[in-house]
Amino acid sequence: MKPWTVTELTRYIQQLLEFDPPLQDVWLTGEISNLSRSTAGHLYFTLKDAGASLSCVMWRSAAERLSWRPDGGSAALAHGQIAVYAPRGAYQLSVDQLLPAGLGDLHARFEQLRDKLKAEGLFDAQRKVPLPPFPRVLGIVTSPQAAALRDVLNVLRRRYPLVRVLLAPTLVQGDLAPPQLVAALQTLASRDDVDVILLVRGGGSLEELWAFNDERVARAIAACRHPVVCGVGHETDVTIADFVADVRAPTPSAAAELATPDQSEIRQTIRTCVGRLEGSVGRRLDLVRQSVERQQRALQRLSPQARVNVHRQQGDDLVQRAVRALTHRLALSRAGLAGLKARLAALSPLATLERGYAIVRREDTGAVVRSVEQVGAGDALTIQVRDGEFVAVASSPSAGLDTTGV
Repeated sequence: MKPWTVTELTRYIQQLLEFDPPLQDVWLTGEISNLSRSTAGHLYFTLKDAGASLSCVMWRSAAERLSWRPDGGSAALAHGQIAVYAPRGAYQLSVDQLLPAGLGDLHARFEQLRDKLKAEGLFDAQRKVPLPPFPRVLGIVTSPQAAALRDVLNVLRRRYPLVRVLLAPTLVQGDLAPPQLVAALQTLASRDDVDVILLVRGGGSLEELWAFNDERVARAIAACRHPVVCGVGHETDVTIADFVADVRAPTPSAAAELATPDQSEIRQTIRTCVGRLEGSVGRRLDLVRQSVERQQRALQRLSPQARVNVHRQQGDDLVQRAVRALTHRLALSRAGLAGLKARLAALSPLATLERGYAIVRREDTGAVVRSVEQVGAGDALTIQVRDGEFVAVASSPSAGLDTTGV
C-alpha cells in the first residue's frame, strides 16, 4: 500500500469531520480559557471542562454580533461546526453563536419548542399565506412607543401612502407581553378589512425578545386568517415567531417593505405598460390599415365601376358618333331638300307668273283654261297673276278676254 502524505491524510480527516452532519450543528457548554482577539477582530479561545478541552475560533462577522463581553473563566454556551485547521493538523470548533451559560436554559427551551411546533407542521411552507400585491388595510402589532412603529410608518409613507394603518397596541417585552400579543393578533384577525398583519419590534437581547418565543404567540400567529409578516429584532435575531409567520423580515422596516409595493415601481410599471400598450395598439392599427388597403385594392380590381366607366365612355362615343351621323344625314337631307325645292321652284307655276304669265280658271268649276274652246261668251273666269287674283268675264273666244275686274 502506498503511504499517504501528511496533507493527504489531513485532507481525508477534514472531509470526514466537516461533512458529518451531526458535527456541523454542535452546541457545547464549557469554561472559556486562553481568550485572545486578533488585530483583524477574530476571537480565539478554548472551551474546557473537567475532562477535556477544545480549541475554538469565532470570526469577526460573528464576534461583532455579541451582546456581551466574554472573558477567561466565563462559563459559556457555544454553537458552531467542527472544522480542521490543516497547517496544525488540529480540529477546532468554528463558533457562530456564543452565549453566557445562564442563557443555556432559554436556548434549550427555544430548541424544544421549535422542534415541537415543527413536528406539528406549523413551519410548513404549504400553510403559508401569500401576501396581497396591493393591500388596502395594514394591521400593526407592536408597542405605540416603539421605534419600530416609527420606522414602519416612515417606510409606508415613502413606499405606499395609499395603505390605511390599524395599530393593535401591545407590550413587546416582559411576562405580560405574550397574552397582549395574542389578544392584538386575534383582534386584527377578526376584522374583514385587514389585508396584512405586521408583527414588529426592534432589536434586543434574547431575554428581551423572549415574548416572541412564546408558544401562545406562535399558535396565535398560526391561527391568523390574514398573512402575518414578522419583523422582530435585527437581521441576526431569530425567534419562533419568525418560523411560524407567513413571511419573515430581518427588521421592522424590511417587514413594511415586504408587505407593500413601491409606488415608484408601480409608476414605472404603469409607464412601461402604457408604452407597450401604445406600441401594441399602434402595430395593430398598422396591420389593420394595411389589410384595409389591400382589401380596397382588391375591391378596386373586382369592382364593376371600371367596366361601368368603360361602358359609359363607349356610350358617350356612340352618342357622339350618332350625333355626327345624324348631323351629316340632316345636312344631306337639307341639301337634297334644297335641290328639290329649287326643282319645285323651277317647275312651280308661280315662277311662270313671276315672268308675267297668268293662270285662268273657270269660276264655276275651277278648271284651268288651257284652250279657248273651254270658254264661252259670258263665262266668269278667275285670273291668277303674280301678286293675286281677279275675276273677268269672257266676251267671245275670238274676241279675246274681258279683263274688267268684277
